This record gives sequence, C-alpha cells and structure tokens, in this order.
Amino acid sequence: MKPLELSPSDFRRLADRLSSLAEQWLTELDSRAIAPTTSGTATEALFAEGLPEQGLKDAALDALGPVLAGTRAGNARFLGYVLGSGEPVGALGDYLAGVLNQNVTAWRSAPTAVSMERAVVRGLADAVGCTGFTGSLTGGGSMANLMGLTLAREAKAPANEQGSPSGVVYASTEVHMSIPKALALLGLGRRSLRLIPTDAEWRMRPEALEAAISEDLSAGRRPLAIVATAGTVNTGAVDPLKDVAAIARRHDLWLHVDGAYGALAAMAVPEPFEGLALADSLSMDAHKWLYQPVDCGVLLYWDATAARRAFSFTGDYVRTMSPDSVEGFAFFDESLELSRRFRALKPWLSVRYHGLGAFREAIRKDLENAQRLATLVREEPRLELLAPVPLSAVCFRYVAGLAEPERNAFNTRLMARINGRGRVYLSNATLSECFVLRACFVNHRTTPEDVRTVVSEVLAAAEELRAS
Repeated sequence: MKPLELSPSDFRRLADRLSSLAEQWLTELDSRAIAPTTSGTATEALFAEGLPEQGLKDAALDALGPVLAGTRAGNARFLGYVLGSGEPVGALGDYLAGVLNQNVTAWRSAPTAVSMERAVVRGLADAVGCTGFTGSLTGGGSMANLMGLTLAREAKAPANEQGSPSGVVYASTEVHMSIPKALALLGLGRRSLRLIPTDAEWRMRPEALEAAISEDLSAGRRPLAIVATAGTVNTGAVDPLKDVAAIARRHDLWLHVDGAYGALAAMAVPEPFEGLALADSLSMDAHKWLYQPVDCGVLLYWDATAARRAFSFTGDYVRTMSPDSVEGFAFFDESLELSRRFRALKPWLSVRYHGLGAFREAIRKDLENAQRLATLVREEPRLELLAPVPLSAVCFRYVAGLAEPERNAFNTRLMARINGRGRVYLSNATLSECFVLRACFVNHRTTPEDVRTVVSEVLAAAEELRAS
C-alpha cells in the first residue's frame, strides 16, 4: 500500500468512530460543564510528546477522548462573546468539504464549489436586503473588514502601485478591534482612525461625524471612508445607517458596514437595518447569526470592479484560460486569498435542510430571549441593566450591598465564579468605565428556561462570593 493510502473499509471504520464521538458529544452537550475542568499545564501536557515518527494507526484516535474532555461545551447556556452555536448539518457539510478537498480559487479548479459559493453569497445578500451585491466567503469578520477597507483605500487613495497611502477613516468609539488592526496592515496606521462619539444608545452620532469630516477637510487632511457598525460587540447597537450613508455620499467617502455580529439579523428584523443596502461594502459572519461552524465570514460589495481593482494581480500559472463569464471567473481576482476552503458547502447544505424560514425564526427567538433576560434583570433589585438591548447582547452587573468603587472588582470575580460553576458561560464588556457581565444570544439551542437559569446562576455565584 502506498504511504498515506487508506482503503475504503479503513476510512469507513475511522469515520464511524468519529461519527460516534460526535453523536456522543451532541447527546451529552446539555449536561456537560461548559468550561472544562482543566488548566494550561494540563492541556500542554496532552501534546508534550510531540508528533510520532511511526504511525499509531487506529490507536491515534484514542487521544481524542482527552481532547473532547478539555473542550468548551457550546450548549444552550453558552452566551459568551459573539459565537454561533454550530448547527450540526453545517458540521456535516464541513466534514464532506474536507473529503472533497477543493481549492475554491477559480472555476477551473473547483467548478461546482465556485458556483455554489457565488450562489450562497447572492442568497445571503438577498436575505439581508442587499440584492445585487456580490462578494466572497472569508475566514471571519476580521478578514472581511480588512478586505472591505482595502477596497475603500484603493478606491479613494490608490496605493497598490506606489504605496504610501494616507487619509482618515471614521468610526464610532464602539468600533471593533479589527478595524484599527486593518488600518495598520493597510499602511494607513491606527492614528488614521478618527473615533466619533456615540449617543445614549451607543450609536454613532451623525452630527459629530459631519463635524469631524469638516474639521479634517479644513485642516487639509483627506477623508477616505466611514465604518458604520451594524451590531456593536459590546451592546449590539446599530449605527444610524441611512444618516451615515447620506454623509458618506455627500463627501464622496467609501461606506463600509461592519455587520459581522448583527447584519444577518436583518433576515428576521429588517427595520433596525434601514440603509444597509447603501453600503459600498459589508461584512457578516455566518458563524455567528447563521449558526454555522467556524469559520464562515462574508464580504459583500456593490461594485465587483472595486474588488478587482484592489486584489487582481495574476501570475501566468493561474490564468483562467477562458473568456466565459462563469468558466473564467476567479475568486483570487476579488479576494486577498489564493488558496480558499470550500466554505460554502456548510451554509448551503444547512439552509437547504432547514430552510431560510427556520433561521429567521431562530434569530427571532434569540432576540426574544435577550429581551426576556433584560426584563428579568430589571425586575431583580440585586442586578442592574447597564445598556439598551437593541439586538441580543445584554449588559448587566450585580450591585446589591456594593458601593460604586467596589462593583468593578466584585463583578470581575463574579464572572469567573459564574463560569467556573459550569452551568452558564458569560463574557464581559466595559461601558463608561463599568465592568459588566454580558450575555449574547446567538444560540439556536437556548430556551426561556435557560434564560431564567442565567439569573439564578448569577445570584447563586454572587452569594458564594459574598460568603467566602
């Protein structure tokens, strides 16, 4: 047998073992402690022996037990960060994509996969009210934001040939960390980002944006782009997209919308996202509010010519050799990536299995669960709600018996105690210098009972801390 060759029967045997492990994981998911009982020392020790020179054959899979035991369980009460719940049909699509091993770089190298990705991108654009947009799938919102801002830079301050770009990019003080990172990578520098204050609902203030642009123009600086946010990472705030778009048009600036968290909610509740289709480019994360397994980001843009202007630079060895608009298509002409995973298979299969209507309903339930938790927090005198809940992020803290200077330290310890108990997992945010507990609902498994459990676990963990 050739090196690395596996017979069909051997593949089936190994696949059956992995399938059984996956089935067991899903069966036990709700009863598992979300945060595994482990440590950095313990996880490093699992892999300390290094990679074997001689293969272990079937015994190689024996080590998966400890791997799973040390893995965070994304059950119905995992409400940390902005991480989707890993819909199982999508996971099966990922499995098949690995077996098919397509490089989705151009139609000639992966015909069906390229057409599928183009169809998935068009379908998601239609679903959020951006009919006519095209784009591609990416590793996540950070990559989509980097690519979107690359389009902006090359459209407004071309630097691909001569380098040395300069200009100002505007975003709210609630901007995601991926935006200053992107500006650093693009050579614009983090100092080129001008932060615009927000209103009482944590949304960018249009009049402050207008004033900042006018000030920069008067000072001889070159405004390039505005980054509006459709779902800020802290509170889920949606900037006034229509007003921001009008300012962008008036000053001939590129408008990029960071919708990695929130934009896919427009499938279910379009009203908060009025003006989304006025963007020049838009990032979304299907591994957030389309519940797909990581990774599956999306970049949409109105003008494919702008993408080709930014990214097209082709060597002879990858020429597509066809004048046909489909058979000559290459994602590498519109993307930063050359080697590209078959990401489209999981959302395509997942949506075909469940239907878009089921995803819209799951998003609505997440929004309802967030409002349910906000109501419970308001009704509980020991807790305090710190921000409005426009989407699905709920920011609150424990306040009973604590003076204001004590609250940050106590809630910091409280979050660790809550997560250590294993039944609920929350993350954190800082709002007006207040450390807050943050529950974010992008989880198709969560029920109203799970929401009530959040409050009971917070109170129980707080009592433990106060008694210690």
